Amino acid sequence: MKVSLARTELADALFIINRGLSSRTTLPILSGVLLTAKGDDLVLNSTDLDVSVKTGVKARVDEAGSTVVPGRLFGDIIRSLPEGAVSVETEGTSVRVVSGTSSFTLKTLSPDEFPRFPEVDSENEVTLEVGLFTTMVQKVARAVSKDETRPVLTGALVEVSDGNVTMVSTDSYRLCLAEASGQNESRQFSAVIPGRALDDVSKLVAGSEGVTIASAQNQIVFVFGGTTFVTRRIEGVFPNYKQLLPSEYETRVTVNKEEMLSAVRRVSLMAQHSAPVRVTVSPEERTLVLSAQTHDVGDATEVVEADVEGQPVEMAFNHAYLTDGITGADSEKITLDIVSPMKPGVIRAGEDISYTYLLMPVRLG
Repeated sequence: MKVSLARTELADALFIINRGLSSRTTLPILSGVLLTAKGDDLVLNSTDLDVSVKTGVKARVDEAGSTVVPGRLFGDIIRSLPEGAVSVETEGTSVRVVSGTSSFTLKTLSPDEFPRFPEVDSENEVTLEVGLFTTMVQKVARAVSKDETRPVLTGALVEVSDGNVTMVSTDSYRLCLAEASGQNESRQFSAVIPGRALDDVSKLVAGSEGVTIASAQNQIVFVFGGTTFVTRRIEGVFPNYKQLLPSEYETRVTVNKEEMLSAVRRVSLMAQHSAPVRVTVSPEERTLVLSAQTHDVGDATEVVEADVEGQPVEMAFNHAYLTDGITGADSEKITLDIVSPMKPGVIRAGEDISYTYLLMPVRLG
């Protein structure tokens, strides 16, 4: 195999392929990148057996062929090179990388040992605009569970129906829902997709016109630009999130999002050792008071101007979860709906993309 291509394009391709590299030392082949030169392309493959990634880059192919190079070291070498052309040529069980006055020789592995890229027969697929996909993933990613004992919660439910796109995630302590209507996609889609895969893809799709999501019996396939990203599909029944969202409230508080977020962050400095942030709503004073106290350390209080409907109420939340919920909103104003101090609070916001964040309360001492 002998190819020449631009250093920047190869480095960009390696950045994408890096998502599929394995850190398992017991299977060295999985820490490698399969390079295949044919036609006018250099195709790169990586896999950790859960995620498989394939992308291509234009190259001058003087000799077709394939080899497996150590992925992270090869990437470090390419990124360290100055701008210009890079030549990659196999020499027996090694590969030689040359750019300008720099030259490297790396030991390679046999491409025959590299796992085959999954061949997936898609049952249904939808295509979403990249900006919409990325924004919605960023909103729901914060509530994806990391608890592997409940696998279905380590993913987000993605649904498309009649031009309406929904993504929802929950870790049992909070639930995050993002909805967008009027999209130019009439096909139907529903699947629970690993949160890690959604997060990875959202960081790789920049510059693509759209991202196509397809489901098969046990796999999910993302296609964007010249890249194919395959991950496992999560089996199981996702919680009926619609039943968890209260349809009414006793108190509704409307505040400026940035003022509220800044106040929560300041007060949270005194919410150490899992101490909660207390929220006291006063309709008469038209205020929302945030307070936190840590024994033997100190306390903090902050008053936020608010429009209040309904009854006065006092309740408490985990400060990190409350901060996450406010951060996910992207509108000037947010509302906090409260039914009672012992039931979840619901943050609502959004214009083009509707945002709902349900947060379990903390019992007041």
